[in-house]
Amino acid sequence: MPKSRPAYPAAFREQLVELVRAGRTPEELSREFEPTAQTIHNWVAQSERDRGTRTDGPTSAEQVELRQLRREVRQLKLEREILSKAAAWFARETGTIPKLSNEDSGS
Repeated sequence: MPKSRPAYPAAFREQLVELVRAGRTPEELSREFEPTAQTIHNWVAQSERDRGTRTDGPTSAEQVELRQLRREVRQLKLEREILSKAAAWFARETGTIPKLSNEDSGS
């Protein structure tokens, strides 16, 4: 399993992306600085997506939104599971089956 390390600062990533745009190759920069050439290629591609010059993946803002939505879905599934178990427990304890909310509204 690869070792994890703290993320590179945004300013550092931006500087390397600008150096690539100025004509330096990711391979050169990887020899001079720590990140691998592939990492630098990835940063350049993501920067181009964020600027709108590439459309082959989500922008950084879209990635943040996806993470947030996935977190919310995970939380909602957990809450639904807890409520389902609580309803089943209540039904066993009282010997009754509670009505569904849409049955209460007369639908």
